[in-house]
Amino acid sequence: MTTSTEVKAAAKESELFVQSLARGLATIEAFDAQHPELTLSEVATRSGVSRASARRFLHTLVDLGFAATDGRLFRLTPRVLRLGYAYLASQPLPGLVGPYLQELSDQVGESVSASELDGSEVVYVARVQTRRIMHVAIGVGTRFPAATTSMGRVLLAGLPPEEALHRMRATPIPALTERTLTSPEAVATELDRVREQGWCLVDQELEAGLRSVAAPVHGPDGTVVCAVNVSLSVAGPDDDAAAAAERVLAPLLKCASDIEAALARR
Repeated sequence: MTTSTEVKAAAKESELFVQSLARGLATIEAFDAQHPELTLSEVATRSGVSRASARRFLHTLVDLGFAATDGRLFRLTPRVLRLGYAYLASQPLPGLVGPYLQELSDQVGESVSASELDGSEVVYVARVQTRRIMHVAIGVGTRFPAATTSMGRVLLAGLPPEEALHRMRATPIPALTERTLTSPEAVATELDRVREQGWCLVDQELEAGLRSVAAPVHGPDGTVVCAVNVSLSVAGPDDDAAAAAERVLAPLLKCASDIEAALARR
């Protein structure tokens, strides 16, 4: 979520920066799955803008049909999807990976996803869900701290080590479970392992009872353009993470390879 500090920092870097636009977008970003409805004060606090600015931005969004209000609570409307759809429609990746994710899901019998890196966060761009095994519902556009997820670590590992460490240090890594690595340096050590083996296993760091295995997808120029993963539930204390990963690893790596071939053909 964009903050006022980030807005001010960006404004200092460019004379072309439109601060009011940035603050308006921060107002939209104040809403999420945990905060679908907010008061004016809550929007101001979460977006880091003044109450007066938040009021103007919110009522502008209401007038344009991007938000609605009952006089006290504000919420976004489906019209906001136009903003996200413009990206999805203009990018080949989300549509291209769909059939390959479906094939992988059918083969392993688990939910699978694809994501891209946005700053220090991972953003889901495609997903095939077989059953809900997470407390938080996941869909296209869902974001998580990259350092705590298998896809995020795969994507961070695709960056130069210094850049990956810089991104992780930019935002505190939340302790989502007792297993979560919250030190950027500790995660950086894991990234070395990911670079060496070419895939990543994260065991109950994002949510207790959930583990996932991810692999990178390289573009024609060799850079990592996205990641794909398989989500697995933990059956019990004797459920071995390495064995679970081994079960889905070969189909996952083949899926990533097939997507790479499709990208090369395009």
